[in-house]
Amino acid sequence: MTDQPNPLMPQFTALAIGLAGGLLAYFAGLPLPWMLGPMIANTVAAMLRAPIAGPDQLRPFVIPIIGVMLGSGVTAEVFGLLGGWLVTLLLLPIFLACASGISYAVYRRIGKYDPVTAFYSAMPGGLNEMLILGGEAGGDERRIALAHAARVLIIIVFVALFFGLILGVSSGGRGAIQWIGVFEITSLDYAVLAACAVFGALLGKKLGLPAAPVFGPMILSGIAHIAGWVTVAPPTVFVIAAQITIGTVIGTRFIGATLAEIRTDIGLSAVASFLMLVAAVGFAELIVIISGIPLAQAFLAFSPGGLTEMSLLTLAMEQDVTYVSIMHIIRITLVIAMAPLVFKALRRKP
Repeated sequence: MTDQPNPLMPQFTALAIGLAGGLLAYFAGLPLPWMLGPMIANTVAAMLRAPIAGPDQLRPFVIPIIGVMLGSGVTAEVFGLLGGWLVTLLLLPIFLACASGISYAVYRRIGKYDPVTAFYSAMPGGLNEMLILGGEAGGDERRIALAHAARVLIIIVFVALFFGLILGVSSGGRGAIQWIGVFEITSLDYAVLAACAVFGALLGKKLGLPAAPVFGPMILSGIAHIAGWVTVAPPTVFVIAAQITIGTVIGTRFIGATLAEIRTDIGLSAVASFLMLVAAVGFAELIVIISGIPLAQAFLAFSPGGLTEMSLLTLAMEQDVTYVSIMHIIRITLVIAMAPLVFKALRRKP
């Protein structure tokens, strides 16, 4: 009788590769090392056909930890800044129309995707939502998934390079983390933070909030910190573990794709992402001129990566996490709400 292989071993392997990639990125001083390192390492492993699998079952458990951490940075002073965000809110739908149009042209004209696949590959919304909507409309789900996975990966790398090379803003991996030890916070702190994570995720899902597993805990954590029920963020080791898991999941999304598919999809996504980021820089400059919000913050608010990933990158770059997170939540909401309507309107045109 032969031993059956452990079905969890590919996931453990991916996490081990993610940990190794995170350590390398950390000691290399990369920004956001604990997510960027695992993401790149597992993307390479997937391309090399390593025996790995994404630890997708862990994602619902680790995402709320990030939400609680992001909420710990919310202060009462934030509400006094809401008026200054009006320009960003007004320009955001215009930017989304421009960015989506540019990206659609890349996938349709250069990539020769069919109209449905090109449209839902181009929308800068959540991967899962665009995959569901695109599949229901008759698009190629595999290509839509690869397009969005590549967009998130490439946007994070591009943004990190833009901050370092253009804006001169850096966040060295070794000096960026304010370490909070496992035994440095009280049992009451653990109870409040855990309640924010669990009930925030459940409440977010119940209310149908966009990116509910991160947004719900972020809201409750923000309330708890403003009220003074808790004054600390989750222990750093938990936050690092969450980032390694998220980076590993993103990298393993390329499992099963042929080298030709990966080359094509990453190439198209690189072109589309670069053009969207150029548009983001232009709109960010407008925001700076009109409202005086720093260019770094405005750029991060318009960079169409994933909510969790962009919020973490904002934190690593020591920018206003609340401002950036709220803009990405609104972006995702607008895209999810408007994409099917726009698609139907375009299909009705002769």
